Amino acid sequence: PIERRRFNHVERMTDKVVERIRNRVVLQQEGVVNPRSSNFPGNYPGYDDAFNFDRFCENFKFDVVSIDGYDMEFDLVGVDAAIANAIRRILIADVPTMAIENAFISNNTTVLADEILCHRLGLVPLNVDPRYFRDVTDMESMSDLDTIVLELKLKCTKKKGVSKDETDPELKYNDWRVYSKDLKWVPMGNQAVMFAEKPIATVHEDILLCKMRPGQGVDIRLNCHKGIGKVHAKWSPVATASYRLLPRIVFTEKVIGERAHRMADCFSPGVVLIDKNEDGEDEAVVVNPRADTMSREVLRHSDLCNSVRLERERNHFIFQVESTGALAPDVLVVEALAILKKKCEHLMENIESLEGEME
Repeated sequence: PIERRRFNHVERMTDKVVERIRNRVVLQQEGVVNPRSSNFPGNYPGYDDAFNFDRFCENFKFDVVSIDGYDMEFDLVGVDAAIANAIRRILIADVPTMAIENAFISNNTTVLADEILCHRLGLVPLNVDPRYFRDVTDMESMSDLDTIVLELKLKCTKKKGVSKDETDPELKYNDWRVYSKDLKWVPMGNQAVMFAEKPIATVHEDILLCKMRPGQGVDIRLNCHKGIGKVHAKWSPVATASYRLLPRIVFTEKVIGERAHRMADCFSPGVVLIDKNEDGEDEAVVVNPRADTMSREVLRHSDLCNSVRLERERNHFIFQVESTGALAPDVLVVEALAILKKKCEHLMENIESLEGEME
């Protein structure tokens, strides 16, 4: 009886309302409506929600919006949130990079403890393609195919001829700041030839590691290995990988005059603009909903909240990916998709194996 009443209720809904429930996330003042996907087989009478590959290909879109240095923005349309989140998590935790793993300290007389200094060193991103290397299988027999060696050797000294009254350490001392640029690559085996055009170095040269005073110094040999962010954050190839749903702002009535200006002020700059309508009145017009942060500020105004509907497209994901610099962001996305494909293939193999055992 409960199921029958539920279906009768759905049958009485208009097609427009059903489409909103199926495809939109509605933002209200006190919460969010329809946050979860509900278009699964049998949930809506008259709708064929069984997976159809041809329909999926027709609705699926992957559009690169921008690539600027380490940053990339792209749109992923026509997939469930589970797929979008899988791509995000793979970008953070499963795409491999090279990072400092072992530190052999011969000397560290800085104010930083060995553990703190090594932790800072491990988080320095390296400008090297991890696809040229394999995973370390034996720590006792490392080679140029699985290991990169770096060296950090620096000592702080006093500059000659400086007044005793001088207080600026930049004028008083040599090498008093240790930067990531001081990490020097020591080629192993065939690495010098292999990376002749692009020598291995840190992504950024100006990462401050520690400060020293005369008599203090560091002498450390570092081994770098291949790994993934799931094991340690130092191997994560992205500074951030996130997504949000495409905003949708719909005016339910004309907003003109003074209300139009207040309406525009409730949204992020450039989202709602003021235009002259046919009667010469100022009217609010939505021009760029994508740029809005969906702050819901407009819902606080009693005379404006009923004039607008705030929604998000449930299957339109706007991705932001910021690489740490080891690989370009577009390359990271391709690698993440390849890993996702391998995971799916592995799952299918296990399912088929399980079905065979049950038979």
